[in-house]
Amino acid sequence: MNSRQFRPWAIIVVLLAAVSFMATGVDARVGGGGSRGMRTAAPPPVTRTAPNTAAPLQRTITQPGTSGAVGRTAPTPAAGGFFGRPGFLGGLAAGFLGAGLFGMLFGHGLFSGLGGFASIFGLLLQIVIVVVVARLIWNWWQRRNQPAYAAAGEPSSYNYTGTNYAGSGSGGGSADVGEPIEIGKDDYDTFERLLGEIQLAYGREDLSALRQRVTPEMLSYFGDDLADNASRGVVNHVSDVKLESGDLSEAWSEGNVDYATVAMRFSLIDTTVDRASGRVVDGDPTHPVEVTELWTFRRASRGQWLLSAVQEAS
Repeated sequence: MNSRQFRPWAIIVVLLAAVSFMATGVDARVGGGGSRGMRTAAPPPVTRTAPNTAAPLQRTITQPGTSGAVGRTAPTPAAGGFFGRPGFLGGLAAGFLGAGLFGMLFGHGLFSGLGGFASIFGLLLQIVIVVVVARLIWNWWQRRNQPAYAAAGEPSSYNYTGTNYAGSGSGGGSADVGEPIEIGKDDYDTFERLLGEIQLAYGREDLSALRQRVTPEMLSYFGDDLADNASRGVVNHVSDVKLESGDLSEAWSEGNVDYATVAMRFSLIDTTVDRASGRVVDGDPTHPVEVTELWTFRRASRGQWLLSAVQEAS
């Protein structure tokens, strides 16, 4: 195959890669993972610590409208695959392939009129721009079509800083699902303790310690992340975890299972180190970073609280 014959196929590969990026990217969710029972699909109410809507859960085994599941549930594919998606993105992708196929059918080649590298580069640049715009439109459409839940009118008043708590009672209640429950100082103390213990156990890659403090679903996600680090030859070191402030977003019960979502702003030393040499490849070992996340805790029959979900604060 000479270079003139190879060029169109190279362009096809690049185009299909761009379309593939659209197919995987539009379904991506920014944030952590886990389950919040029947409120998994609903964003937690905003708080003073996390005044913006939290990022959706990226990984979850819970289907909308159901409580926590036991096993992993495979996502249901869109009818007809990616090109069968209704709306703008499906038409856009089909348009790209359709235009190329018609060009081939009528003997003009897949990219007729492209006389040189500059034309090819210009086409690819346009594709990238269209992909970016398409993703923005898709994300807007997804937010617009999220299940309707009653939004919280004001931030929760159950604020605490370190171990100093103010207020007690039930959470804000962002959804008409479950019964509100009261969260006391002992519960807040437990959440703060689990924050430090889970972070440190993750930094030690101690799955046994994590198993005692997180749900099986969260343990599987932590295990996946640690395995990925191992495959890349790095380890994530965590130390000096300190809660700066936090407040309750919502707390509720579903039968004999209680949930509490807490916004927490904390600092920690977070570095990624090469396993073989011990060289720091990411992060600062001397200066802490500050993070704000929403952690959801779950307990069955008034038992021990376990970490059930983690979401990034936008």
